[in-house]
Amino acid sequence: MDAYSYIANAHGEYIDQLYQAYKADPESVDFGWRKFFEGFDFSQAYPEGGAEQVTGSGVLTTAASTLGTTAISSSDAVSADKETAVRNLIHAYRSRGHLVARTNPVRERKDRKAHLSLADFGLSEADLDTTFKNGELLGLGGAAKLRDIIDALQKIYTRTIGFEYMYIRDPQVLDWFRTKVERDSLSFNPGVEYKKRILSKLNEAVVFENFLHTKFLGQKRFSLEGGETTIPALDAIIQKGAELGVEEVMIGMAHRGRLNVLANIMGKTYEQIFSEFEGTAVPDLTMGDGDVKYHMGYSSEVDAAGGKQVNLKLAPNPSHLEAVNPVVEGFVRAKLDHQYAENYDRILPILIHGDAAVAGQGIGYEVTQMSQLEGYKSGGTLHFVINNQVGFTTDFEDARSSIYSTDLAKIIDAPVLHVNGDDPEAVVFAVQLATEYRQQFHADVFVDMVCYRRHGHNESDEPKFTQPSLYNIISKHKNPREVYNEVLVQRGDVDAKLAEQMDREFRDLLQARLDLVKQKPLPYKYQALENEWRSLRRSTNEDFDQSPETGISEEVVAKVAKALTSLPEGFKPLKQIENLLKERNKMFYETRMLNWAAGEQLAYGSLLLENHIVRVSGQDVQRGTFSHRHAVLHDAVTSAPYTPLNNIEGQKEKLHIYNSLLSEYGVLGFEFGYAMANPTALVVWEAQFGDFANGAQTMIDQFISSSESKWQRMNGLVMLLPHGYEGQGPEHSNARPERFLQLSAENNMVVANITTPANFFHLLRRQLAWSFRKPCVVMSPKSLLRHPLCVSPVEEFTAGSFREVLGDTYAEAKKVKRVLLCSGKVYFDLLEEQTKSERKDVAIVRLEQLHPFPKKQLDAELKKYPKAELIWVQEEPENMGYWNYMLRYLRRELGDVVARKPSASPATGYNKVHVQEQKQIVARAFGIATPEVDAENIKATVEVAKKQD
Repeated sequence: MDAYSYIANAHGEYIDQLYQAYKADPESVDFGWRKFFEGFDFSQAYPEGGAEQVTGSGVLTTAASTLGTTAISSSDAVSADKETAVRNLIHAYRSRGHLVARTNPVRERKDRKAHLSLADFGLSEADLDTTFKNGELLGLGGAAKLRDIIDALQKIYTRTIGFEYMYIRDPQVLDWFRTKVERDSLSFNPGVEYKKRILSKLNEAVVFENFLHTKFLGQKRFSLEGGETTIPALDAIIQKGAELGVEEVMIGMAHRGRLNVLANIMGKTYEQIFSEFEGTAVPDLTMGDGDVKYHMGYSSEVDAAGGKQVNLKLAPNPSHLEAVNPVVEGFVRAKLDHQYAENYDRILPILIHGDAAVAGQGIGYEVTQMSQLEGYKSGGTLHFVINNQVGFTTDFEDARSSIYSTDLAKIIDAPVLHVNGDDPEAVVFAVQLATEYRQQFHADVFVDMVCYRRHGHNESDEPKFTQPSLYNIISKHKNPREVYNEVLVQRGDVDAKLAEQMDREFRDLLQARLDLVKQKPLPYKYQALENEWRSLRRSTNEDFDQSPETGISEEVVAKVAKALTSLPEGFKPLKQIENLLKERNKMFYETRMLNWAAGEQLAYGSLLLENHIVRVSGQDVQRGTFSHRHAVLHDAVTSAPYTPLNNIEGQKEKLHIYNSLLSEYGVLGFEFGYAMANPTALVVWEAQFGDFANGAQTMIDQFISSSESKWQRMNGLVMLLPHGYEGQGPEHSNARPERFLQLSAENNMVVANITTPANFFHLLRRQLAWSFRKPCVVMSPKSLLRHPLCVSPVEEFTAGSFREVLGDTYAEAKKVKRVLLCSGKVYFDLLEEQTKSERKDVAIVRLEQLHPFPKKQLDAELKKYPKAELIWVQEEPENMGYWNYMLRYLRRELGDVVARKPSASPATGYNKVHVQEQKQIVARAFGIATPEVDAENIKATVEVAKKQD
């Protein structure tokens, strides 16, 4: 009994508590106790000799004592130990069988120490014909030989699919998936017609690559060769999805295999693709410069089983791997909100990854973390990895620390199916199971198709420079179509005849394509949101000479004001919120002067009443970084949220405002995708501080600033980037307007720095009033949120339009000798000096919109001061901000610039230095020479500040 004395000596009640916890959640107890309780449950269910366990007996229901006990016989101990060993063996195969599964088509797998031998569990060959009750766990009955148990485990877990799922923590999900794996995988045997479909899709994939290789030898096409099974896999997903209620599939993928997907999944004709290779296609360049053939997007409708049709979309993407992922998710979410009544079953996002990219690009982590968040759910994504085992020239062992490229899946308990790309039937089973899982649980799932890349990174690249031995094997390896053909022949007569027939069809198809036999494009019916896009037009230069009218009625103001100043019955606000509501009440009903937050929310409320979705997302946006917005209020007692703008009388749409995860790249990409899908929604992303937007620079460069030019895709996304020099240091002062202005050309986007709440209101409404769409980047305020002069009368909201240029209201035009041209917060610093010193001879003109450059509006304002010198004033360093951009448009007119000195860092970290620098800017602007703002004096202040720090 010595071996079990720890149980007898333990406190009975404590063990009982542990056991109850184990029954509620096995993962909640220590591994050792978990295994002990598993053994206990087994002994309770199958007592020695077949007698039923007496209720109330057993170690957990009997007081712990060593008195009156008898020793357990050795035969009993051996029997129980062996059953436990077999149970552990089954668990090990479920947990680690994927490590030895035959998933690699071209090389032996590395030894990952799976520890699945009999000896690892205290078993031996002598036990192979012993029967064990644990066979029931696999559906083999209660008297299964160990030999049969092992045979079943190997068939399930070590053939050409490696199932990785035992980390799933939800018992219901785990049981569902395990049942599917252990029952359905063994019985999966598609009928002759489906085998024919698989081979047909493989034929199409191989024919396409042969066609391009023959016709365009040496041209870049980023071939799918080696991974052709991707085509029957995507086909299987679409067919299974349609069976389970999917009406639309949105695909995001990089360039590898993209042309093959366009031809054989999306239905783009060879003629269209041929003309793009030949350069004879006539692209629509009225909106820009176009992009290479393997980046463009596409839409089509395909037939599915049962007479159903599925709408397919392939998102346009840049060469920046994985960058398209959040765009796809945002696009799908927009369709869910607008078209599919939030029914996740009806639209399916598929992300196709390369192994190196999904393991290496951080955006993968951001998007995965977004997948179950309230503001970003898309109902689960099916991730399909085309695992070439090499990234450009880098071997997988140098590309990641994890065993698998898909280990990212584990952070959200997403199951992974690793499958051999040379076994098309296994791939089809894997993707069908993945599709079922997604539709059942609306959660992400990963399929890792291990294959190879026939050529180098592109067709003119030599892969043997870096992987000579691997590519010696690949050069002799048959393609998946040939491999599957041979398998069908070996299986027997029916499959052999099928293979022969399909081989003839393959050769006929290839010849037809090479002879350029015409194909009929698939018919296409536009969806509601696509028709909204089609109703829009492209912008012209004249569109920016005068903004459209965007004022609202007093009735709308009253409705929004009522919502913003009211609380539901029983809602207990914090004291600060009570004061906020009093302030709102005073603004709307007494002073009739609205601050920034009131103007912004009035814009949102008015759009909601006009049946527009308003979506605002970003870090802390519900309250606002600077505690100014308070779009969502929380009960002081229950913390229950209340959104005033979702309680406007007569409103037709809702405000969707979400605090995002701590991500810029992923969230901005998501919002871009949302706006790309729905042109009738106002979509706003706000950075916590403007400079944090540089964490999303890829999205800004590759999508926001260039999608209209590259892909002929308009987008109305608004970016709010808090910007302004207030002594907060280098990381919280500068939203880097110069970067956006450098990207600005051809009226591609709006860049603005606004100084009045009314103008901000009109800018937001203009986004949807235009008969075209433009991204809009706003250097939004911080201190101005509470500046007493940064207010607008209600009358400026009920009439008028956005004003690109704001003129001086203080100076006397005839006396003006100098015009200070500026943008943003620095205006209020200049205004203070102008009024304090009564400088009627200096006029201050504000550029509220920098791009498209409002030349006509500015000229009209400057004509008032024909003899005055023109000075550009900015608070940013001279090498940053707007100065270089201004020289593009006013090279001859501008006399000088007043700015901080050129600097590597955006701002000083010392508040005293900041104050001195700000004074110097104002003094120089007005031509004041004072020792307090002398450059040498500032240097001395810096030294003092450093010593005090």
